[in-house]
Amino acid sequence: MPDTQALVNDFLNKLKKLKIEGSQATARQNAELLRSVISQQRVPYTNQAGALIDAVKAVGEQLIAANPVELAVGNIVRRVLHIIREEDLSLTTAAIGGLNLSAVSDDENDDDRDGDSTLSAAAVAAAARSTLRPPSLQTLLEDTPVSAAVPQTSSSGGDSEGKSKSADKSSRSRKLKHDVIEAVNEQIADIVICHEQIAEQAVEHIHQNEVILTLGSSRTVLEFLFAAKEKKRSFRVFVAEGAPRYQGHLLAKELVARGLQTTLITDSAVFAMISRVNMVCLGHFSRLVLDFLKFF
Repeated sequence: MPDTQALVNDFLNKLKKLKIEGSQATARQNAELLRSVISQQRVPYTNQAGALIDAVKAVGEQLIAANPVELAVGNIVRRVLHIIREEDLSLTTAAIGGLNLSAVSDDENDDDRDGDSTLSAAAVAAAARSTLRPPSLQTLLEDTPVSAAVPQTSSSGGDSEGKSKSADKSSRSRKLKHDVIEAVNEQIADIVICHEQIAEQAVEHIHQNEVILTLGSSRTVLEFLFAAKEKKRSFRVFVAEGAPRYQGHLLAKELVARGLQTTLITDSAVFAMISRVNMVCLGHFSRLVLDFLKFF
């Protein structure tokens, strides 16, 4: 398996040299990198979510600093951090729910049920505090194997109990990483098909005889406009060429190839056209878009 830092350095180099075209590709590769970081991160017995969050934050800060104007990078980092907190909360809630269920499952009668319900509430509250608060010295000592904490005795009950706790905690750490990675995989799948989901809403936003302005080349904008045409919307598109990279030429060719009324204009002509425009469609906020918006 490739070294995590080598993967991070390679992605940092691509961000600094602008070798990744488009926010969709940036977001996908960023999510895949963070998935690798999480997969290779060693998780301690205590504060497992905290260890994953610290690892993602450390890498995320480097990525954001490499290209601060590419907002997709910071958005994906924040999304992955939210996923970690969400999955950790889900596991904690399930653990507390299991404790509550086991505390009240052996009730014999109504009187005992009333007494045990009070005890159960106290146990659940104590478990929640123990799970959500930072690890204490006592917690760290409790994680010490029984064989190291107490002298050996003829009975193997203490050893088996310690091994059981250790195995349970190890299983929980694997469960957290597994759930987080699965959630990140779902996020990557959403990124890949996001242009299709956005295009489905085109008919709700584009109306008859509208004049639309766009900038640069974006697959999302292309699919969005084409979806509106497929729904029998009639409109005209003006594409600013986006100097000095002139990506607008690529988008204009694809729009014409799909039968849309398209006019390619210079960036300076935007000032003359803006009064006629009903809508501006931008695929993503990049350095090109930010430079373009400085004129308005």
